[in-house]
Amino acid sequence: MTVSLKFDFGIGSAPASPYVQVLPSTLYDDVTGYGFESNDRVSSRNRDESDRLHGAFCIPLEAVFTVDLPNGLYTITATIGDAIAPTSTTLKYGVGRIVLNKAATSAGQYMVHSFTVKVTDGRVRLAFSGIAPRINALQIDEAKQATTIYLAGDSTVTDQDTFPYAGWGQMLPLYFKTEIAIDNHAKSGRSSRSFINEGRLAAILEQIKPSDYLWIQFGHNDQKQDAERATDPFGSYKEMLTVYVEEARARGARPVLITPMHRRKFDAQGLIIDTHGDYLLGMKELAAELNVPLIDLAAKSKALYEKWGDEPSKSLFMWAYPGEFIHFPEGAQDDTHFQELGGIAIAGLVAESVRELQLSPLSLYLKGI
Repeated sequence: MTVSLKFDFGIGSAPASPYVQVLPSTLYDDVTGYGFESNDRVSSRNRDESDRLHGAFCIPLEAVFTVDLPNGLYTITATIGDAIAPTSTTLKYGVGRIVLNKAATSAGQYMVHSFTVKVTDGRVRLAFSGIAPRINALQIDEAKQATTIYLAGDSTVTDQDTFPYAGWGQMLPLYFKTEIAIDNHAKSGRSSRSFINEGRLAAILEQIKPSDYLWIQFGHNDQKQDAERATDPFGSYKEMLTVYVEEARARGARPVLITPMHRRKFDAQGLIIDTHGDYLLGMKELAAELNVPLIDLAAKSKALYEKWGDEPSKSLFMWAYPGEFIHFPEGAQDDTHFQELGGIAIAGLVAESVRELQLSPLSLYLKGI
């Protein structure tokens, strides 16, 4: 049976057929399988427009709307707008994967945003925020033809669960149309070796389909000296990366190698100091030897940081003053990991590379951001 769900948000008249009405008081429970996880900051208005899907809406201020779904791929379409007021809505799913970033409408304007998600735990959680968020309607449909990009990597890629920490993989959905879903398997602290030895690559290979993608970024932790993670840049590092490439190809999937982005380390002339050295060369050699597309994120991140400059580029990274972010009361000084602004910027560099390399068909499915 094909899954197709339609939700009409807001108070007032009966919902538009065949939509299910969602009120601020509609709380999630296991019986209905949908609703707000909390309605402490959810309200609703109805502007009495002729089209109820435009006139009625909920204001989900820092609210999460959850829907139970069988595991699989789904395209979600959100209608957002207000007849008399400008709006600004940010929307994330799962563990902070962003699909809308301060999406704005003017008074009387309505926007329809669609994106594809991969559900792996029996439900999708949609987190709304922004200075004037709205949700008028949601439609959720199975997306049987979508292509999935599987991400294998470390903490710079992973879904970080503490705001404002962000991996670039977490921000990647912002750049792709509904034909593409992102499944981020990256994990903090992992190297090309430990990711395999912990069974994380195997978990991807159990799911990956022909024509899906496996994107591979390692290097930060391959430099570590412990036996669980350490690799040699021209030896075991290349050997481990070869496993990813060959196993993906054996299943008809398409591997892409991504050099690790630079750390924020400037010299006296304002240029980035390369802390990865031969690991960058090792990956580039392997990409040429195996004829694998290579996204040179090291080169692109170097250009980005140097364009911003030493002090301004701290805004991309997890630099914070004491008291600036609630989860980091003592502040932070981190030149490796990103906050959301940086994660979005790095994901943008990756998307830019897809377009420049003309990776087919991925380049056809990039949004015009």
